[in-house]
Amino acid sequence: MEKRMLASRDPDDKSNLFRQQASIIAHKKEAAVETYRGLRDEYNHIQQEIEQKRDMVKEAGGGEVLKGEDFKRYVNKLRSKSTIYKKKRQEIAEIRAEVGVLSRTEEILRQRDENMNMQLSALENKKGVAGYRQTQEDLEKVSSVKSEYDDRKGKTLEDMSDMVTRMNRKIAEKKGALAPIIKELRPLRQRNTELTAIFEEKKHSYETANAGLESNMAKLEQEVRGYHEECKQEESRYHYLNCMIRMIEMQQQKVAEEMKAYTSSDPYTRKKTFRELYQRKVQEQENLGKGLREQQKTVRESHGPSMTQMKMWKDLERLMECKRQCMERNAGMTAQGISSYGEAPPAVLEDDRLVL
Repeated sequence: MEKRMLASRDPDDKSNLFRQQASIIAHKKEAAVETYRGLRDEYNHIQQEIEQKRDMVKEAGGGEVLKGEDFKRYVNKLRSKSTIYKKKRQEIAEIRAEVGVLSRTEEILRQRDENMNMQLSALENKKGVAGYRQTQEDLEKVSSVKSEYDDRKGKTLEDMSDMVTRMNRKIAEKKGALAPIIKELRPLRQRNTELTAIFEEKKHSYETANAGLESNMAKLEQEVRGYHEECKQEESRYHYLNCMIRMIEMQQQKVAEEMKAYTSSDPYTRKKTFRELYQRKVQEQENLGKGLREQQKTVRESHGPSMTQMKMWKDLERLMECKRQCMERNAGMTAQGISSYGEAPPAVLEDDRLVL
């Protein structure tokens, strides 16, 4: 049965070859996608680090302008990073181009496979052997299972060499089919490389000019802030001097009015002058001081007798308090009929006098 299948197999059937090629291209595409994802993750990580550095610079107050050796080291560091970035970007571009080519190849192979399947189905229906291809595929699966068992048992070197020869012939055919597409792709890649180099050069020129302009702008902003501060100081000084001038003018005006009123022949007008007013106030204060001095003298003279009299009144107050306490004690003891000596109380009040 297997020999008859091999003998009746159509040698022009290339669907198996296309399927194998599609599987290989799918694996390559998956590998390219994984590589692209890794590069994209690395690019995102670098972008996050750049944002963190920018935030740190903003929090530090915008940074300062580098000069001399520091600026050279900074430029060298930027160049090295730019070189790495260019390499990574070129690798990403190549991977993207290869992914595009593989995707296009896979699409073409799928379309060809679908067309061939449709043609085979139509041919089977035309010949009246519908389902032959499905039966053939089932037989191929059985054959593949048997071939696996044969591989386990061990194939001969001739079978292996024939298989390798067929595979190499198929690979050469695929390479020949892809050669025009690759030939068209090469000038586009070269053009892309040239445009990338021009872009990087323009970008470097822009960054250099931007750095110079930012440095000059920082200097100009600092000078403008200094001029603003100076203008504010001069404006404040101008207002202060203007106020002082007005105050002096008002004082001069008051002095002129005072001199005019003082030299006036009208006595009523002279009474309104500050001199007359202050003289009256001085006289009133002198009279008040004189009265206070006389009052002080009177207080000093009467201080001694007043203190003696106050002392006598305090003594009298203490004596009256003692008398009151004795009377209360005597009244209490009389009411109880008890004496400290067992007889009548020793103190008797007669005619407002305390008799012991």
